[in-house]
Amino acid sequence: MENGSPALGWAARDTSGHLSPYSFKRRVQKDDDVTIKVLFCGICHTDLHIIKNEWGNALYPVVPGHEIVGVVTDVGAAVTKFNAGDTVGVGYFVDSCRSCDSCEKGNENYCPTLVITSNGVDYSGDTTRGGFSDSIVVNDDYVIRVPASLPPSGAAPLLCAGVTVYTPMRMMDFAGEHGIAADVEVVAMGDVNEAVDRLERNDVRYRFVVDVAGTLHASAAAAAQKAHPNLGFGYYLRRNLAHTFHDS
Repeated sequence: MENGSPALGWAARDTSGHLSPYSFKRRVQKDDDVTIKVLFCGICHTDLHIIKNEWGNALYPVVPGHEIVGVVTDVGAAVTKFNAGDTVGVGYFVDSCRSCDSCEKGNENYCPTLVITSNGVDYSGDTTRGGFSDSIVVNDDYVIRVPASLPPSGAAPLLCAGVTVYTPMRMMDFAGEHGIAADVEVVAMGDVNEAVDRLERNDVRYRFVVDVAGTLHASAAAAAQKAHPNLGFGYYLRRNLAHTFHDS
């Protein structure tokens, strides 16, 4: 990883779970890799358990986040499915052995040596760092195209919570066809610790999504907060998920 590209993330260093800026390096892009500028990353309850080491498996420093939506900035020479400028997503895992029975059947999520996106160990022995960072490098087989009909922030939770029922591709295709996005509360990267605290207290109505790249203008946030002052430090991007499923 010595020659990798510099990245800036937010990491937990101990069981307090407090996240603060953390500089590290992403791996050198390989021929079959996609380099992604992270725009949004959802906050999953799994992240909360891991950063506080409640499952006893934290590999500190932990950069959490596995509901990643971003824009492709570069692709390797062998990549044909994606181009720079594409909006894409990365979910809970970023690699698998590709040779076990599950992988050969297209069920990589059941691979016994699955490499998870955050707080895992890849096949080179390096600890994986998640989407609470400005960039990520992922093999193209584990990257999903986000339909243009979905807002990137609302698409992020579909990559974890949304795929507990559907496989990633089916869910993203269905969501794109019907214009479905998750109900989310978007928070600034600097407010991530408050969001984590609220998640721990169950003080949240919708999924939290972190505006990692700061792509949503402050004026839009201020306008939303003025219109809905009860939303606190975040603001909602509303989509009627339940009615859309019912109507379809």
